[in-house]
Amino acid sequence: MPLEFESLSHGRIVFGFFNIETDLLLLNRYFFFAGDFCQHISRAAGKTDQTYETAWEVCRIEQGNIGNLMGAIHGIEHSGLIGEVYQLFPFPKRREDFKQNSKGDQTRPTIEALIQQYGKRIRLPFVIDRKANHIAIGEYIFSATSFRELIEYVWSGGLPRWKDRIRPGYVQAMKEAIEKSGHPLFSGLLLNE
Repeated sequence: MPLEFESLSHGRIVFGFFNIETDLLLLNRYFFFAGDFCQHISRAAGKTDQTYETAWEVCRIEQGNIGNLMGAIHGIEHSGLIGEVYQLFPFPKRREDFKQNSKGDQTRPTIEALIQQYGKRIRLPFVIDRKANHIAIGEYIFSATSFRELIEYVWSGGLPRWKDRIRPGYVQAMKEAIEKSGHPLFSGLLLNE
């Protein structure tokens, strides 16, 4: 389940997984895959520059095309991208089966085809500004503490946690890059069980 995280620019905003059978993440109206997120974090962890800038390829979806998460979970509304994803991968009948699938990246071809119907691919600037001590993902600006919470969320597997405590390889690789990092943003960030 996506959670709210504090941003410096927009107050509390939504970030996270929204379906356990895909590794697609949302950041308000931007959608990107967890594997890509982890690769970007791994690359950033290898830098020590005062400012690190790159761009992430994401899909921007306008509010009316996103859908209703709670309606989709309960099977009563299947509008927008979220509704279609839940038609393909319904919420589990048993509460104990509500765990993030570590093989969610295997649904990526299906989800990529679907997401093209709802949004537009764009390059979203990603900036780590050591001097100002903030991180920007597009127009969303985070403190170092809040940004680290986004990383911890993905490491944990979101609200339901990873199924059987098994994390995908890309999440493990992100942890290893963070542990080797000399960048202050990642210093002391402990990704434990």
